[in-house]
This record gives sequence, structure tokens and C-alpha cells, in this order.
Amino acid sequence: MTNEMKLEFSAVSENEAFARVSVGAFVAQMDPTMDELTEIKTVVSEAVTNAIIHGYEENPNGKITILAKLEEESIELTIVDTGRGIEDIEQAKEPLFTTKPELERSGMGFTIMENFMDEVEITSKVGAGTTVYLKKRLATKKSICY
Repeated sequence: MTNEMKLEFSAVSENEAFARVSVGAFVAQMDPTMDELTEIKTVVSEAVTNAIIHGYEENPNGKITILAKLEEESIELTIVDTGRGIEDIEQAKEPLFTTKPELERSGMGFTIMENFMDEVEITSKVGAGTTVYLKKRLATKKSICY
């Protein structure tokens, strides 16, 4: 069975928690482990926060779209912004790299995404925005030993 959700919201920091909880509630129907649910919610937070802080720095009226797709044993997330884009994706993925050191950001967002998800793809065009695609295969209840 496939189930899909689309969520669009204003790119303001107050909506980061909304995005995290909404995706968490949607994914809960797959009965993920607590670790899986925490990891999924964390990557949503990271991607949305990156879009807000970096993508819409000059445009507080921007929007963020999350597409979530549930398959038999996996979740696919696509987080899209139409903000400023990333000039150098490889540099942005480097642990501890940040363009906002004054905000005391850790620069670990993409590293966290790569560690918690099975697939991570980042596409971006300067002046047009960024798309982050994430996929995680969930543990099936059959494979869990008690």
C-alpha cells in the first residue's frame, strides 16, 4: 500500500515544530520503532531549519513544501524550498561547515541526515531553491527479535 501527504507552510521558525510533528504523526501509521521515529523527525527538523535559515534569509515570505510517501517498508521525504539555493553542495555537506557562525549553528544538518537515512539526495540551483530527498527503510516487525 502507498500513502502520500503534501504539506506546505510559511518559512518561519515557528513552523519547524509543526513540520516535525506532522511528519511524525503521518509516519506513525507504519508503526516505526521509537528510534526510527526520532530519526525521521530529526531529519525533518534539520531540513526545514536549513531552508528557513539559509534559503529564505532575504525572503521571509517563502514557503516550504514537504512531500511524504509511505511504501510497504519505507518512508520517502522530499523537502523543497524556492529560496536562494546552495552554491556548493559538497562544501555544505562537510561536517561543521556553516555560513551562519554568528547563529552558533553546528553545521551538522546534512551529516545528521546522511547518518539517519538510507538515501540522501540534495539538488539546488542558486536563486531557485533546494530540494532534499530522504529515504529510510523501516524495520519490519517480523525481523525484530524479542
